Amino acid sequence: MTMTYLTLDGVTCVLPDGRTLFSDLSESFDDRHTGLVGGNGVGKSVLARILAGRQEPVRGRCVRAASVHYLAQRVADDPDESVATLAGAGDMIAALERIEAGSTDQCDFDAVGDRWTVREQLRDALDAEGLAHVDARGPTHALSGGEAMRVALLGARLHAADYLILDEPSNHLDHEGRLALMQWLRGWQGGLLVVSHDRQLLGPMERIVELSSRGLRSYGGDYAFYEQVRREERQAAERALDARKTERKRGEQALREQQERQAQRQARGQRDASRANQAPILLGGRKSRSEGSAGKLKRQQEITRDTLSQRVAEAARQVESEAPLSVLAPNATHVARRRVALLERVELPFVRGAAGTADLVLMGGQRVGVVGSNGSGKSTLLQVLAGRVAPRGGHVDVPVPVAWLDQRLSTLDACRPVIDHMREANPAAAEDALRLRLALLGLDADKVAVPAAQLSGGERLKAALALALVADPPPQLLLLDEPGNHLDLASLEALETMLQQYEGSLVVVSHDEIFLDRLRLTDRLSPTPAGWRMTPW
Repeated sequence: MTMTYLTLDGVTCVLPDGRTLFSDLSESFDDRHTGLVGGNGVGKSVLARILAGRQEPVRGRCVRAASVHYLAQRVADDPDESVATLAGAGDMIAALERIEAGSTDQCDFDAVGDRWTVREQLRDALDAEGLAHVDARGPTHALSGGEAMRVALLGARLHAADYLILDEPSNHLDHEGRLALMQWLRGWQGGLLVVSHDRQLLGPMERIVELSSRGLRSYGGDYAFYEQVRREERQAAERALDARKTERKRGEQALREQQERQAQRQARGQRDASRANQAPILLGGRKSRSEGSAGKLKRQQEITRDTLSQRVAEAARQVESEAPLSVLAPNATHVARRRVALLERVELPFVRGAAGTADLVLMGGQRVGVVGSNGSGKSTLLQVLAGRVAPRGGHVDVPVPVAWLDQRLSTLDACRPVIDHMREANPAAAEDALRLRLALLGLDADKVAVPAAQLSGGERLKAALALALVADPPPQLLLLDEPGNHLDLASLEALETMLQQYEGSLVVVSHDEIFLDRLRLTDRLSPTPAGWRMTPW
């Protein structure tokens, strides 16, 4: 017998600008492990927050019959947040320290509850996770993206809730981290909702729920079953659309033939009338009846055309009508023998051990995949190449224009609209051209005009990518740190296509081997006991 943990009852969400994100959603979530999927911007993260009680709907309600732990998609948005807070233990530890200092406030005792050893539990959990070097009191900005996600997941395990809601939990995790996450989730005995585009993570789910512009729909099977059903539905919808288009084409042909016959009858009637010896009043009446009949036929034909077009439109709505996403590659050219980057005896900041040193030469057209475990310095290496972080020692020379996209999307000011960023990056470009780039990524006129903070994680990533690629002069060296995070499958495929077409030098960090294999990479850069080393891909 299944147990229902969460129930949506007529839930509606309206954005601050007045747009309805989704409306009248009703669904139950039980102890089956469930994956929530859907395109970027449809409201998956908002729905997850409503389910977790972190946000109230405009209309409707969410009934919770269990304790819920929620892991947000952006796990370390506040760089000054402590590691303990990220793990969900910050308030308890602070209350415990106040009690130890003499506090008798009942709120402090309520915050601690029965977890008087929470500090030791957190310390032991960090050690067991291979994060013994992490200071629980320290700020999260000292963590890599993968380390921050591991700390947040660790907190989810410590929380001991009945129901887990995890929003993109595999983002930033390395290969070993993803395997560990999937193993933990397979053993989780409580309820589970995973918001993700990670097919490997979604594979073992017992149910897939899809959020789209049409609402919520539950598929009672794993991700493979969901893919099969959706593929069959799309094929059926496409066949129905083709049939309606054929019906409209035949109907319009029949209407044209009907018009031609009507015109022939009118012409014949006019010839007969001109030869007949009839009174003018009789001829006028005959002409009036003929014109009335033609007018009636025209109105009937207009109704028929409208009906045929409506049937086509209804069939088209059953097909996913989103235009294919596209990313325009910058007009970067390369000279194969030109050096685009040089690192000589560079000592990377924040990186321990042999991975803290790098000697590297990048040439025009070289395409490099950077791989390695979390905390090995991949992001720091890109920041040094981008000139965003100074090395502790050594020489760095990057003589070409660079575009850099980091995991935290720091090139975007959350308070400013995307279109303002684009104008600033390329003042000479026509605004229509800038808006076209964003539209091809699925960012319409409404979305580019609101502050970036109001966009979904995937939409923010698309905006940051467009900003990196629109710069003038165009980048000759493209540095991408986990660019596939937050993207839905259609967007990821568009990004892969763009990167295949990009002619400049490319350095990309990713833990997604399928994504990397599709980029026509030439070299693999990874940390070794002797420092960073390049090998053929």
